[in-house]
This record gives sequence, structure tokens and C-alpha cells, in this order.
Amino acid sequence: MSGDAHQSELGEFLKARRARLSPRTVGLPDTGARRRVKGLRREEVALLASISTDYYTRLEQGRRPASAPVLDVLARVLHLNDDERAYLFELAGRDAARPRRQAAQKVRPQLRRLLSELTTTPAVILGRRMDILAWNRMAAALFTDFANIPEKKRNYVWLLFADPSIRALHADWERMARDTVALLRMEAGRNPADQRMASLVGELSVRYDDFRRWWGEHQVSLRSKYAKVLCHPVAGELTLDWDALACAGDPDQQLVVWTAEPGTPSHDGLRILASWAAGTARPGTPHRG
Repeated sequence: MSGDAHQSELGEFLKARRARLSPRTVGLPDTGARRRVKGLRREEVALLASISTDYYTRLEQGRRPASAPVLDVLARVLHLNDDERAYLFELAGRDAARPRRQAAQKVRPQLRRLLSELTTTPAVILGRRMDILAWNRMAAALFTDFANIPEKKRNYVWLLFADPSIRALHADWERMARDTVALLRMEAGRNPADQRMASLVGELSVRYDDFRRWWGEHQVSLRSKYAKVLCHPVAGELTLDWDALACAGDPDQQLVVWTAEPGTPSHDGLRILASWAAGTARPGTPHRG
């Protein structure tokens, strides 16, 4: 089969596979309105795969090649079995070998020690995809008791959009959320084959219009230092600096701390929060993620 024939067959295969799926099957809202096409629309597949509709349309029309990471995401979105996935890669002329799974993250011992020593400073350990791997008592008091959140949902970006109390905590939620989306997109660029990242982005895109719009803007940012204003029900208004400290032994883990300038009302507010936290919030036990 010639290259053009392969591209044509690839497009037909993608069309056939999206036609057999319903919005309900992939977690999209079903409005009940009559649909002009059977199965998923092109824009719905593109949304779930975190690619542009134009990019996906060109794939179906045989007008551009597909990279292995994109094919891998499409195989997941279209619910392909192993044989179908292998066929998809064959049509695209790509190696169908599955990408190596990243090892589950374990909190580095030195970060764990630092975390336990920070008794008056909110701190968390963030891993890949901004997953919350561990936290101290002050972070639980400042944000939420992460122990009550299912492990798969302990993700900073997810909570910023999905948890109403964390939304309300941020005085300038939109700015902070946009900055965080830019951080996440930078991480996504480092490992485009990360299926858990693709799942996170896809689910957030489906559920939250703001996330979908900001993700589509392709803004990127390096995690470094930010200032944020929080309105805490116990400690009052807090102006805090966010600092991310990289782990030399594992660049995929960072210790994130929130501090206030000494002598300010925010610094006093953290002391109030520390006293309150001593009898309420639980520190997080580092876990594999």
C-alpha cells in the first residue's frame, strides 16, 4: 500500500472508530439534541485528545502525518484495543511499541524531612502533572484536608478548578488559574506521551470552559515564584509568596512553600493559622503517585 493509500486508510479508520462511540461513552455531556453525524464529532475527539480541531481534521483527511504521541492519545480517546492500536500505528508508519510507563513517584527522603520541619509554613510536595504527593499540617489548614480527597484527585490544577472552597479562597482566582494552566502546559510539553497528563487535560477541558479556553491559548510558564492573595476563614486576608524549590535528585518533584514577609499582617495571620492547625489539620503521609 502506498503512502497516500495508508494516509487515506488512516483517515477512514479514525472516522469509523469515532462513529462507534457516543458522547456518554467518553464522558461528554449528552444534550439529547439530534446529531447530524453518528458517534463523536471531530471537534469532540480533538477536545479529548488535547489537540486542535484543525489538526485532527487534517489527520482524517490524510493531509498531515501523525506523531507517535498523538497516535497514542487517539488510541486511548477512541477506546482502541491492542490490535486496533497496532493497526493505527502501522497505517501511520510509526513504531507501535508502547511508551515506557513512568515509575510511580515516591517522595524523596530529603523533601520529606524538609516538609516535617516546616511547622509554621504551608508546604506541599508536587510531582508530575502538579500531583500533590505530600503536604504538611499548615498546607492542610490553609487549603483543605487533602487526606479526605481521593488520591487520584489530589492534583493542584484539578482542585483549583473543581473544589469550590479552594476557588473561593483565591481573591484573584482567574489570574492564579490562568498562571497554573500555563505551568501545566509547560509540563505537558516535556512529556507529550504522558497518558495521565492527557487524561487530566481532557477531563478538565470537558468540565470547565475556562480551562478549555486558556489551554487553547497555548500560554506557557516556568514554575518559580508567584504572589497570591488568599481570603482564609480563620486567618483572614493573606498575601503570600509561592516558591517552588527543585529537588536535585529528582527534577519531577518540587517543594512548594507559601511564606509572608515578616512584620506584616499576613505573617501574623500565618501564626494564627499555625495555632489553629495544631488541633485540626492532619499532615499528609507521602505516597506513591
